[in-house]
Amino acid sequence: MSELQPVRGTRDLIGEDARRHFHVIETARKVAATFGFDEWSTPIFEDTRVFARGLGDTSDVVMKEMYTFTDRGGESLTLRPEATAGVCRALVTNGLTQSLPQKVFYTGPMFRYERPQKGRYRQFHQIDVEVLGSDSPLADAEVISCGWTILQALGVAQDTVLELNTLGDRASRDLYRAALVEYFTAHKAGLSEDSLTRLERNPLRILDSKDDGDRRIVADAPTIEPFLTTEAAVFYDTLRNHLMRFGVPFRQNWRIVRGLDYYSHTAFEFVTSRLGAQGTVLGGGRYDGLVEEMGGPHTPCVGWAAGVERLSMLMAEPPAAPRGVAIVPVGDAAEPIALDILLALRQAGVRAEISYRGNLKRRMERANKIGARAAVILGEAEIARGVAQVKDLTSGEQAEVALAGIVQHLS
Repeated sequence: MSELQPVRGTRDLIGEDARRHFHVIETARKVAATFGFDEWSTPIFEDTRVFARGLGDTSDVVMKEMYTFTDRGGESLTLRPEATAGVCRALVTNGLTQSLPQKVFYTGPMFRYERPQKGRYRQFHQIDVEVLGSDSPLADAEVISCGWTILQALGVAQDTVLELNTLGDRASRDLYRAALVEYFTAHKAGLSEDSLTRLERNPLRILDSKDDGDRRIVADAPTIEPFLTTEAAVFYDTLRNHLMRFGVPFRQNWRIVRGLDYYSHTAFEFVTSRLGAQGTVLGGGRYDGLVEEMGGPHTPCVGWAAGVERLSMLMAEPPAAPRGVAIVPVGDAAEPIALDILLALRQAGVRAEISYRGNLKRRMERANKIGARAAVILGEAEIARGVAQVKDLTSGEQAEVALAGIVQHLS
């Protein structure tokens, strides 16, 4: 075995793994297009400030997990740990803040230095959907409905549950924050060191602590519901009514939070019990201040990200390996006609392959090995009569087909 192996937290995508992976992406791409989303692509690395502003200077991602380096020109660059900040940067730098809303679909690799485990890698892949420039709860409902439709198309919706919450507007959060500070201050003795730090900086983050002691305290913490302003309550009620109209089932989870001030109103996660600790397969919410962090005007936005690896793992069966047609020339004289047939099949959209060398037996062995559905066998006698032998490699049946009719026969 070679001493050169994939870097820890990365993997190669080959065979079934590759088919699962790209099936998720292509399915999401097709569904998003039916919802009117256009695909964007942004650089894999950005100015580090893009992510420091987007994720918060004190977040775990920025402080502990980003792949940041100084290039030869002395600039600090970072491999993207997520897509949304780059998309918002692109909105501003491409002058699109006057052409709103923008509905964006996005996919690609992301990078975080974290402990690899089931469904979690240091290079991982996401699909993203964003509506940039709408403050309507209908936009929130539409991006959630798009996610639900993708999960249905992948055949995994039955294994997930949509958990929904509201973070309210700024006034709601200010009231709620004060209530949380009062509550957690009264229980400081039982809080973890991380949560004591969060109590000073952002008490909402204590609500999603994984520490067992914190979780016991959080269980009795107040929810945001009684602190919602009338406007925030109406927004949330409208969103839920839209989801019911779209046929998207959900359950309330008052503990879903987001750690940065520019998040507001909707927060949601599609969760599963089939992947152990990595229970969230798709999550997002409304972020109405991120574009401003990128130097643009106030631009309300909502979106989500989903992990391709986790969705791939949820799929019961991988897509079937493609079964093409093997062209099998017998003798040198048959090869030119074989190449003509090969080209014609490919031009008709039929997957077709030819072995580079070997006798009839070896070429047929290769046809079976690659999982071909049929073999087109051409010898000098067949060419003289203007025909080929076409063998169905599933049933074993063989028929003589005119050379002029092979494409139609196999299409």
